[in-house]
Amino acid sequence: MDVLGASVFLADLPELPDLDNLFAPQGVIQEAQELAAAAFGAEQTWFLVNGSSAGVMAAILATCNAGDKIILPRNIHQSAIAGLVLSGAVPIFINPEYDPSTDLAHSITPTAVARALKHYPDAKAMMMLYPTYHGVCGDIKAIAQLAHQHNIPLLVDEAHGPHFAFHSDLPASALSMGADLTVQSIHKVLGAMTQAAMLHVQGNRLDRERLSKALQLVQSTSPSYLLLASLDAARQQMALHGEQLMTQTLQLADEARNQIAQIPGLSVLQQVKTPGFFALDRTRLTVRVSELGLSGFEVDEIFHQQLGVTAELPTLEHLTFIISLGNTQTDIEQLMQSFRAIARDNYQSKSITSWQDVLRKWRAELLFVHPSSFIIRPALSPRDAFFVATETVPIDEAPDRISAELICPYPPGIPALMPGELINPAAIEYLQQVLHLGGNITGCSDPSLKTLKVVRC
Repeated sequence: MDVLGASVFLADLPELPDLDNLFAPQGVIQEAQELAAAAFGAEQTWFLVNGSSAGVMAAILATCNAGDKIILPRNIHQSAIAGLVLSGAVPIFINPEYDPSTDLAHSITPTAVARALKHYPDAKAMMMLYPTYHGVCGDIKAIAQLAHQHNIPLLVDEAHGPHFAFHSDLPASALSMGADLTVQSIHKVLGAMTQAAMLHVQGNRLDRERLSKALQLVQSTSPSYLLLASLDAARQQMALHGEQLMTQTLQLADEARNQIAQIPGLSVLQQVKTPGFFALDRTRLTVRVSELGLSGFEVDEIFHQQLGVTAELPTLEHLTFIISLGNTQTDIEQLMQSFRAIARDNYQSKSITSWQDVLRKWRAELLFVHPSSFIIRPALSPRDAFFVATETVPIDEAPDRISAELICPYPPGIPALMPGELINPAAIEYLQQVLHLGGNITGCSDPSLKTLKVVRC
């Protein structure tokens, strides 16, 4: 009570008659969802209290039966893998476009999607990531047209793009480009509380009754009304003031981008025109720090422990920041001071091994073994690999075995290994280096990565 205040507890209520029912809304929740649909450009909107993860899982459950094929990018979020396990759907993975000059994976390309649909014309759905964690957007309009030519829905993990609908200088929203279903984390860049998200649909390619049933499977039967109210409040804020707020946010982001570009040893991700890089969300600030002789994990640690700045996403070579409507000029000034300090003060890498050499080797493996647009069908479906008998083996015996674990550097939660996939030595080396340099890894039964769980032979 002393910490949170009395008003929080007064609003933490169960399903009372006047508060409506999330799973059969007829009152205030229905009205709030209808207002959200109008604000975000949807025909129908569902509020989510288990995050975008629940929406992604429900989207797969609503479109795929056990054994059905679904085409999706290899850099999909781990929640999609959970959806595959729950539904029994068989993934057809497309490698996204990979840029070795920046060590960043972008979007899948229309060419790759067309090839996958030609090889797997019986696919029941198509899913894509829009934007990536770094704000990169693929050619979603062309991909939607390809999906619709095959009479299948385009499902979009738009967790990081709920603000797109509110400013013309941002990439176009997924719905406006033809997506049939999109899932958005309203808490990530707008004003809702953590874990609050929305799912939007349009058109007639989805069974909405089945979608509602799927959402009941993956959401709590005791939804938090604090989360639901925060979704309605975030919607109202953007409906009334969204353009103004995003104009201010873009100005701050551009100021940061321009100043960082002038600091020696640093470079900022800029938009380039490639099939997998169609647009860039300028509120995402991805800064390459590796030219300073430090990994992104090391710079993140220095920023957080010594300079009072925390990045959204550290990776081997980059730090990514989200400039949101909650940021101020003071935040940008502190960020600039921190970058100037890291470039000026000659911090030394703590890594004993050369992480740059490991990165170069890993890049070569990626380009040779899994080039951009490469289509991958796992050895086992994630569901089969999840339920099959397993054994634990030393890490040096794991290559070319079938993984029984979902292992992700987190954030961003993109699996490096997933159930059903043959284990690549490069993936193991990459995970070990991430762990060595201070990155976080989730999903592994052995946090030290000395052993792995694999499918029993």
